[in-house]
Amino acid sequence: MTSTDTIHLAHSPDSDDAFMFYALADGQIDTQGLSYVHELQDIETLNGRAMRGELDVTAVSIHAYAYLSDRYALLPHGASMGDGYGPMLVAKKPMTRDDIAGQRIAVPGMMTSAYLALQLYLGDFDHIVVPFDQIFEAVKSGKAAAGLIIHEGQLTYEKSGFTKIVDLGEWWKRETALPLPLGGNVLRKDIAPPVQRDLLEIMRESIDFGLAHRDEAVKHSMPYARDMDADLAGKFIGMYVNDYTRDYGEVGREAIRQFLERAAAAGYIGKIPAIEFAE
Repeated sequence: MTSTDTIHLAHSPDSDDAFMFYALADGQIDTQGLSYVHELQDIETLNGRAMRGELDVTAVSIHAYAYLSDRYALLPHGASMGDGYGPMLVAKKPMTRDDIAGQRIAVPGMMTSAYLALQLYLGDFDHIVVPFDQIFEAVKSGKAAAGLIIHEGQLTYEKSGFTKIVDLGEWWKRETALPLPLGGNVLRKDIAPPVQRDLLEIMRESIDFGLAHRDEAVKHSMPYARDMDADLAGKFIGMYVNDYTRDYGEVGREAIRQFLERAAAAGYIGKIPAIEFAE
């Protein structure tokens, strides 16, 4: 690919992503003459599609980026960072780290950053992969002793009858004093440089527009806020659309480096990728 007028753009069907992409999806900003094909799929599906190079711009897990850096660069904005909070391991009854060792855990995908963070916390463990929105049911039915929850489950697990074993973002903050890097947006490196520059500006404008028109952007995001009212959806969006979303900054960049370096040192990824940001 050297140039394009139609951009294949994808993100997950979650309220925080919908918030970020609101202005673009709703025609609220100048798209520099580019047209967009929007696709909404769960993050593990997007990780796989990015592995195959099918998308021009997409949300991916930072874990998956370790295998994508030859073809994609990270955008400096659009990050999902858990600053002292993040994916949680939950169960039907209180359990310790020792209790859960050797038990089966339901996880939302092996390329998710949540899965990699749990490996760093727990070491090797027995697991089953189920769609992220079926984690609670997998634990309730006894298919797994505990579940690794992402997205809105972090705010609704108690209402669903579960207890927290560990918040991985909280654990990571204690370990490193850094936010936990969960997701980011990437674009193909072989897109023509002028188009790349336009895309960077458009994505930044979309995030800034959502932050400046918060009520409208939250309202747009509500169809993607599973089991959450507007107040809870607003809280969730506030957790993951923050200063790091506008730009990783040096702290966010260091968080990615630490996350992937520790994963490589533990043998959970093959090598530390060259972490490249589109600028």
